[in-house]
Amino acid sequence: MESNIAVNSDNKETWGGGAGVQPFGASYGKMMMWFFILSDALTFSGFLAAYGLTRFKFIDSWPIADEVFTHVPFFHGNYPMYYVAFMTFILIVSSVTMVLAVDAGHKMQQKKVALYMFFTIIFGLIFVGSQAWEWKTFIKGSYGAVRTTDNKILQFVKDGHQIALADFVTGERTDDREQHSRKNGLWFTSEKTISQYSVAQVQEVFKADPSLQIRSERIDLDTKKKIILSREESLKELEKANLVVEGANLHVNEYGNPIFADFFFFITGFHGFHVFSGIVINIIIFFNVVLGTYEKRGHYEMVEKVGLYWHFVDLVWVFVFTFFYLV
Repeated sequence: MESNIAVNSDNKETWGGGAGVQPFGASYGKMMMWFFILSDALTFSGFLAAYGLTRFKFIDSWPIADEVFTHVPFFHGNYPMYYVAFMTFILIVSSVTMVLAVDAGHKMQQKKVALYMFFTIIFGLIFVGSQAWEWKTFIKGSYGAVRTTDNKILQFVKDGHQIALADFVTGERTDDREQHSRKNGLWFTSEKTISQYSVAQVQEVFKADPSLQIRSERIDLDTKKKIILSREESLKELEKANLVVEGANLHVNEYGNPIFADFFFFITGFHGFHVFSGIVINIIIFFNVVLGTYEKRGHYEMVEKVGLYWHFVDLVWVFVFTFFYLV
């Protein structure tokens, strides 16, 4: 039988591509996982590059992360980036437990592999649950704002600090408009939930309170803070309001430029799907470990392959965290 190992001029063996010969000592399964990770890394790179270019284009109206992600479950107050940092820590710890699971697999320690895989799954579930909660909070909103006819977002401040619509607008909607449903809407179509307050109601209360001012979505690039308009400028801008905005979605965003919300939902959602997929795979591998499947095979390569995927997902989050929350 001919050998599949070629010999070069320096008498060093090189891989000839034959069956049974593994490049770099990696199995077919691990090589395919590396190919998948490489292609997925290019996909995420494209998304983050698009985000970076878009943010640079709208740098003077981009929402400030420290003012958007300020919530912590079960606590009221302003805690900028605290919970996002906690989520990041949890995901990094899950990478550590995955490393320990892979190491235990190399030593054929079934119980330890199962234990560390279990911890990895729990940490992953905490992260996905936290991301779902963050989405809910982002969609619900914090303060509320109004949008003008020229698509500018106007927020409200008092004594230099942003305040919510509920802090100064009282009473029921003044226009008494009924929300469209399939029973009373045009062509039997429904609409999303209308805001608690009407534009006319906000304008009326604002005019009656001289201590209130408008904060523009525009950012002073020197101070890195949003520009607060004078009382006269505030009244002038508020006259152009045509929509009360509460929260963020794919159409409007109370925090500023709506494209920010589009990127947030798409990129964090795409990453969250990867984490969820990893959790499902980890659960399958966990039960195989418990059942002794890999003990019978004599190796835990499947744990190592899913570990590569999990580390990749964690690494991607580091970049997402940096682009969306820190920069």
